[in-house]
Amino acid sequence: MVGTLTGLAEFEADIKKSRFLARAMPIEDEDAAIAFIRSVSNPDATHNCWAWKIGQRYRSDDDGEPGGTAGRPILQVIEGQDLDRVVVVVTRWFGGIKLGAGGLVRAYGGTAAECLRTADRIELIPRQRLKFHCLFTDHARLRARLSHAGVEIVEEQFGASGVDMEIMVAETGCDMIRTQIVDMTRGHALPEIID
Repeated sequence: MVGTLTGLAEFEADIKKSRFLARAMPIEDEDAAIAFIRSVSNPDATHNCWAWKIGQRYRSDDDGEPGGTAGRPILQVIEGQDLDRVVVVVTRWFGGIKLGAGGLVRAYGGTAAECLRTADRIELIPRQRLKFHCLFTDHARLRARLSHAGVEIVEEQFGASGVDMEIMVAETGCDMIRTQIVDMTRGHALPEIID
């Protein structure tokens, strides 16, 4: 089961006099990951190492630590715990004792792992984005039915001839929702999948 976090998670550890603080957050896109990294990175800390994963896209950064000893272990923890749409930042305040490459991997990976292990999670249900145009006469009834079915209405743009709508639906129910939209609008609204 692939999951994501329900909100902010934190875990702090002291390892050989260095202080490590891991913070993790669910994200929807790369911009949200970058914003979170910037918001929690401490300029007074020795290092702010991070990793994020969204579907097949991912990034990590060692922030001055030896290559592959911080960002990559954090990313491996995200993947190893079957998480997606997650960003993790591990901030280190150096305490005077060098940890060595193996020690850094264990410290960054271990702090991130404990942060994620204790975090509240939810199952991540694959979703599909649909767009369509509906007439004003169908809009209120259609909107009520979609909301009742648990469909997320992402955007509505009102124009002269009706409403352009974008919605998010669970992949498993996508065909059923598309059929309901066509039926309810007597074929006027034809939902298209947006990649």
